[in-house]
Formats: sequence, C-alpha cells, structure tokens
Amino acid sequence: MKTIGAVFLALIALATPTTLRAEHEGKIQILLLGDSTTEASFPKKYAPKEPQFEDVIRLLLAAEGDLPPVNVMNLGLSGEFIQRLIDSGRYEKQASKLPGLDYIFIRYGLNDNSKRTNFVENFPKDFHELLAKLRADHPKAVLIPMTVIPMADEATSTKINQLIREVAAGEKLTLFDIYPRYAAELKRGPDMLNYRRYPLAKVPEKFHELAKPYTTPGKDPTVVVMDNRLDGVFGHLPGWFGDRHPNLAGYNVIADETAKFLAPIIRERSGRDKGKP
Repeated sequence: MKTIGAVFLALIALATPTTLRAEHEGKIQILLLGDSTTEASFPKKYAPKEPQFEDVIRLLLAAEGDLPPVNVMNLGLSGEFIQRLIDSGRYEKQASKLPGLDYIFIRYGLNDNSKRTNFVENFPKDFHELLAKLRADHPKAVLIPMTVIPMADEATSTKINQLIREVAAGEKLTLFDIYPRYAAELKRGPDMLNYRRYPLAKVPEKFHELAKPYTTPGKDPTVVVMDNRLDGVFGHLPGWFGDRHPNLAGYNVIADETAKFLAPIIRERSGRDKGKP
C-alpha cells in the first residue's frame, strides 16, 4: 500500500487545483477529505468501469429528484493522517485552493492512531487545527466531521470515535456517525464489505495459475480481488480476509449513508423543504 500511496501522492503533488476544480454551473460543491478509506484507490484501479465512491454519492443525491446537482471531489489519500496532511503542504496546495465549497466531509483517525505520538492528546489538537484552516479558507462551507468505519478492533474504534465526537461537540458541528451503519451491514457477513489483498508467496504454488488473473506483478506479487469469488478456494488461508479496506460494496454503504445524511441538509439550506415556495 505504501507504494500505491506514494505514487498517488506524487500525482496529487503534480496536479493543479483545476484538476479538481469546482463546477459552479448550478452545482453544489462537496469535498471529501480522509485516508485510504476515503480515497478508494483499489476499486478505482481494479474496477475502473464501475461507478466509484464519488459517483455513487452524486447519483444517489440526484435520485432524490428535488435537489440541485452536485459535484463530488475526493482528496482522500492512503496513509494520510491530519498532521501529515498539514505538514506535507498538501492541504495548502490542494484543499485550501478549491473555490466555492459547500460541504466538506472530514474522516481521519485510523492512521492518526497508529502514527501520531501521544494520540489521545494530539489527535484532537490536529483536528481542531484542520477545522480552523478549513473555516478560514472556506468560510461558507458546512464542515462535517465523520467517525471512522470499523476497520480496527471495537475498543480502538470506540476510542477514536469518542475523540471525534468531542471535537465535533467542541466545535459545535454536526457529527456524521458512519460507524453504526457500516457495523450493521457487516453483521450480514463479516467479510462482505472488504476486498481481498494477499501475498502470492503465501498462496500454495499449485494454485498460482488460478490466482494469476488476479495477481498484481512487482517485487512482491499480490493477489487482489474485489469480492468473494476466490473465497471458496483461498478462504482457508491464514490472513486471507485480513485486509479490511472497503470494496465497492463497502463504499456503496458509505455513499448511501452519506446521501441520506446530506439530502435533508441540502434541502434546508436550499430552502427546498416541503411547504416552502
């Protein structure tokens, strides 16, 4: 993942702000900030013809039938945590420069927990700093802190999300709690929302030909599958289900809940509640 993240970071660094320019012709501007669970790089790479995370949010809001069209921009990045977003200059070069933003979703915490020293003290400080920057750069935007999805164990997720709740309350912002919906969907099948990413070296050699169509070449070839199609053969392998990053189904859950959360807010702000002219 480091290699993919590094490549994507390089591409972002080369991009100009117009790469993700806000489309103002009557469209509501939505920005997504976050880590790999926001970026959705693997579905984009391995299922490029499918509607992607940003597309699904846009299409679901359009399906409401009474909302203005939206433009959804994604600045999520694999491995990202708030301190790196700010210190790397990526915030200043990219997020701060996008004009006319209406809604900004912020979802960090998983990498912050593992990479930020003194996490419990510094993560809230970092979050407050990011929110202050967003307020200064995008004073008309609605800032929407989000909880993390259940990728870590329950205790770790609870710790991270409690800090996010406290930040949102302190900033008087409405929290978008994605965790319960995602966790509820996982009860239907604990591995239905994540893709499979597994070192080819750990697959018995006799099965390498079967794995070949799904193998990404390189120094350490990796089997990557967006769904359960190989579970019947490889599901017994230790760690086969270990990668918890969302697949297309997982991102559809997040997109669906995002649209349900945002639609009434757009109506209220647009003066389009029922009974209003």
